[in-house]
This record gives sequence, structure tokens and C-alpha cells, in this order.
Amino acid sequence: MSELIVCLPKVLPRSQWVSAARMASEINPVNHPPIERLMQAIPGFSPHPLHIAVLTTKYWHTRGVRLTVGFLDNPSKALRTRILSHMNAWNKTANIRFVEAKTNPQVRIARTVGDGYWSYLGTDILSIQADAPTMNLESFTMTTPESEFHRVVRHETGHTMGFPHEHMRRELVAKIDPEKAIKYFKDTQGWSREEVEQQVLTPIEESSLLGTAHADPKSIMCYQIPGIITKDGKPIIGGLDIDKSDYAFVGKIYPKPHGSRAVKPTEKSSSKRKKSRRRSS
Repeated sequence: MSELIVCLPKVLPRSQWVSAARMASEINPVNHPPIERLMQAIPGFSPHPLHIAVLTTKYWHTRGVRLTVGFLDNPSKALRTRILSHMNAWNKTANIRFVEAKTNPQVRIARTVGDGYWSYLGTDILSIQADAPTMNLESFTMTTPESEFHRVVRHETGHTMGFPHEHMRRELVAKIDPEKAIKYFKDTQGWSREEVEQQVLTPIEESSLLGTAHADPKSIMCYQIPGIITKDGKPIIGGLDIDKSDYAFVGKIYPKPHGSRAVKPTEKSSSKRKKSRRRSS
């Protein structure tokens, strides 16, 4: 088995969770968890705003995603173009476009050595200060193998579009032996027990998921899990590139428009302008 994709998606400080969840729901109302149904079904149930924030997903608006991209360490034009081409690979079936911008880019890519591979999740990137990265591609250069651009850049772009890790679906987590996983990731990645529990052993809340009914072990958003830490000794294959299921999913979440309608910008300022117009109407 090839080297694992060891991505640790960045999480906002707890103090920002509620405001970021509110913004996500304004951008795409589908992000709001079905709390109202629980309130109707359970007398006296009153969820705390932080509880709602934890269950809120971070997808962009279904009209499409157009995000500007900047590079914080001034890589060569060839490398910038190459990274952007892999980010836009998701456009094959979806209404998505990433374009480079030098002024106020929404997606900000760093290549900080020792900081690993990561991205903030979906609309959370709008809550990051303007001079800080929203994605890190450690040490990527033009000599990095093409397979790594497919495997890592496309994976992190999936997070930027709001996609969680597929290996954290309940049916895949159930295949993993917890103690073996904790030892394995400590030995190979230096992770603490808490980090392994958060990144590998804690299932995603199923009610927050969109798309497929079952997990896709070949998804680009799925870790490669070796058989030495699974209960049956069989590996979880993991994804090396965007697969058919990924393309079907992204096309459902961000469907291509009919005719020639252009992708509309997905910006924090746009959301505020729309909100202002609603108030004045």
C-alpha cells in the first residue's frame, strides 16, 4: 500500500463556531441541521447554539462555487497553474471554478514545511483572517509526482468545497480496531490518542450527510487504512483520485446550470448584499 494521505482538516476556534455556522446557513440553508424536527418530536427540547453549530455543514450555495485563489509564498507561474488545474478537476461534473487572484483571494494556499496537508472546511474559509492560509500543501513543487497532485491537491480541494472525510462514515469506522489504530497513527504520524479519536475513530453524524447512502472506500476523500488496524485484516482501499462516486456526488451538490448561465460568485460580501436587499424590500 502506498503512503497514507494524512490530512488534518483545520477547525475554527470554538469562539467562532456559532458565527461561522450562521454564515454557512445564510450561504446555503441546507447547511442548517434539522433541529426543528427534534423540537417538535421531543417536548421541552431546546438545543444550545453551540450544539447547532457542531451539526451545521459547510457547503457553498447550490448555484455554484466560484472561489478566488491566492498563493502566499509566490511559487512559479507553472506551479500555480498546475495546482489550479487539479483544483478545477472537480468541474468535470459540477458548477465549480477556482480562479487565481492577487487581491483578497478567498482560498489562500501555503506550502509551509512541517505543517502537513490540510484545508479548512467549506464556508469556514470566510472566517479566516485575510493574511492567513486556508490550505497548506507542504513542500509541493514542480518535481512533486503527478500522482500526488491527483491524490493530495484534489483531496484538499474537496475539503474547501465542504466535503468531510469519507473514512469517518460510521460503516467504515466500524471496521477499524481502535487500539491498533491509536498505536499505528502514533507510530507513523506522531498523533496523540485524542487526534486519532478525532480524525479516524469518531463517526460523522449521519443526519448531516448528503449524497450516497453508503460509504465509498475508493473516494478521494477516504484515507487508505491498512489491514493491520482493521478488525478483519482487510485494508480500506482509500482514494488516489476523484472517482465516479465523487463526481456524481459533487454534481449533485453543485449541479451544472442549464444553458449558458454563468457561475455566480460565492462571497461573504455577496451574502451580506443579498441580506441587505431582503431587508429593504
